[in-house]
Amino acid sequence: MEKRDKIIYWFFTLWLALGMSSTGIVQLFKAKKEVDMIMHLGYPVYLLTLLGIWKILGVIAVLIPKFSLLKEWAYAGFFFSMSGAAISHIMLGDSIGDIAPSVLLLFLTIISWYFRPADRKIISVN
Repeated sequence: MEKRDKIIYWFFTLWLALGMSSTGIVQLFKAKKEVDMIMHLGYPVYLLTLLGIWKILGVIAVLIPKFSLLKEWAYAGFFFSMSGAAISHIMLGDSIGDIAPSVLLLFLTIISWYFRPADRKIISVN
């Protein structure tokens, strides 16, 4: 892996980890803004607890060494969660300000996943 790719990976991965951790914590504490948003989207409030826990566990999985399969699941979870959030906002006709955070985290997820080092990938031997 080139030095440039490592820098890109860690820059986007740390930014992703910060974003997912901060939103996960806010969701776990059920901040009023988060409760209002999840209700606006039509989802039950208890979903905030699940999303918060999954995001924090996903960040841990992405950052720790080894456990390639677990990392793939974490990236998939981030992808599904953020694309689902973006689509939910779009379907309700929400403003770009409401859509942008989930699209940003989706973008960070894709870039981090794409540039991950070989030792963080599942290697298939046929």
